[in-house]
Amino acid sequence: MSNRAETLKRITDESQRHYAAYTLFNQAMADRLGIHPTDLQCVALLDLESGPVSTGEIARLTGLTPGSATRLVDRLDRAGLIVRRTDPDDRRRALVALAPDARARISSAWEIPGRAFGEVLDRYDDAELALIADYLHRAAAVGRAQAERLTAEP
Repeated sequence: MSNRAETLKRITDESQRHYAAYTLFNQAMADRLGIHPTDLQCVALLDLESGPVSTGEIARLTGLTPGSATRLVDRLDRAGLIVRRTDPDDRRRALVALAPDARARISSAWEIPGRAFGEVLDRYDDAELALIADYLHRAAAVGRAQAERLTAEP
């Protein structure tokens, strides 16, 4: 096996290990916060948004059906993690944003893991970090596209 083939296999293997470890971490973090892992992922995605989003957008971001996204929003509302606001452009539609104290609650739970993940990244120089960020961005796009493809195929 060539050096490149060996490296590509290692990347594939480590990607699978990373996904499995992150799935376990996500479950443990959700358990710590008293919410479902899907709800935690939605909170994380909402934190990345520049402003409030519709339930339809949450469905798109999470890959859930509109009905499942509505139930997710209801759970997040009961947990005090989001607030609903009327859409100023369409008063029939609600927009969802993180509750003011949600970031602090999540940040507190992330304090120790965030430091641990930060220590891993501290080992890389700026060029290596840019490469890692590029790979993660591109891999996420491929993952979203493949999820859409798998969902659309019979």
